[in-house]
Amino acid sequence: MNIREVARVAKVSTATVSRTINGSDKVTPETKARVQRAIEELGFYPNTWARALGSGRSSLYGLIISDITNPFFPELVKSFEDIAVQYGQEVLAANTNYDPARMKLCVSRMLQRKVDGVAIMTSEMDERLITEFRSREIPLVFLDTGTAGKLTSNIVVDYAAGVDAAVDHIVGLGHQSIAFISGPMTLRSARIRREEFAAILRRNGIGAGMMEEGNHQVDGGHDAMARLLDGKHRPTAVLASNDMTAIGALGALHERGLRVPEDISLVGFDDIQISAFTQPALTTVRLSREEIAKVAFRALYSASKTGTTGSEHTVLPVLVVRKSTGPAPQTSRPAHLAGGAPSS
Repeated sequence: MNIREVARVAKVSTATVSRTINGSDKVTPETKARVQRAIEELGFYPNTWARALGSGRSSLYGLIISDITNPFFPELVKSFEDIAVQYGQEVLAANTNYDPARMKLCVSRMLQRKVDGVAIMTSEMDERLITEFRSREIPLVFLDTGTAGKLTSNIVVDYAAGVDAAVDHIVGLGHQSIAFISGPMTLRSARIRREEFAAILRRNGIGAGMMEEGNHQVDGGHDAMARLLDGKHRPTAVLASNDMTAIGALGALHERGLRVPEDISLVGFDDIQISAFTQPALTTVRLSREEIAKVAFRALYSASKTGTTGSEHTVLPVLVVRKSTGPAPQTSRPAHLAGGAPSS
């Protein structure tokens, strides 16, 4: 099956078929519909690689994420792909696993496939690799790490607003002994969340608070929660840097025989789908993947089609209150259940 056969059935020239496949605006809607019917009738699949070589455009966007095992990212990929399908675009997703060597391979693949733009949804990106895209005038959109400019957009997450809402909620429930489990300090987004937590506690006159570092995974949240419980003072409320961390912390609390929220309140961040179905359902700060995906796609689409200057868009997280937070306990449970001394 080839383009000549499609042209014969549609009663048009091969050039018209080619222009239709490449999305040219020089083809009338009636002719385009006739060509599409012929393509469907014949079961013809255009060679997108050859199309990219011929036109310089692939109708393909790259999407780089950090960790495919964290449900936040598959949900983001799905939202981005849903929008791309509506616009007749394809998506080449790549998972870096926080590995610089793997990141380099991801960039190489995207350059080879002649992507029309790249959404970099990871907090760490080698500047040399970014230069590779920019030298080829490939539009970029970043999540929290870029600066808006020519063919470059940036999505800014207002972490301060999200953490502030969570702390206000907990303080409003009477908690004064509050701990925070951060993500790995190698990640800029984790550092921002930790810094905002400390600053907001100071503004509330609570002091520095207790802090442990996790890895944004379930096991890291579990181990960090265990360390908090083994410390000199046990918190009555814990904020986690993401929901995976909070789910791990929830497991550690159950292992110690502690009730959530009667003994300790727990708050996550991201609002991944499973957080609504934990026991108890997790109070968390929602970071909308749908909004991030929509903004990222539209920024790339606009830049790749018109060459417009990039923009900056702020995403505002929103607190979702469920069952894992409650009033501060008047007294702590016995030390043998807590795995450490009662809080003072």
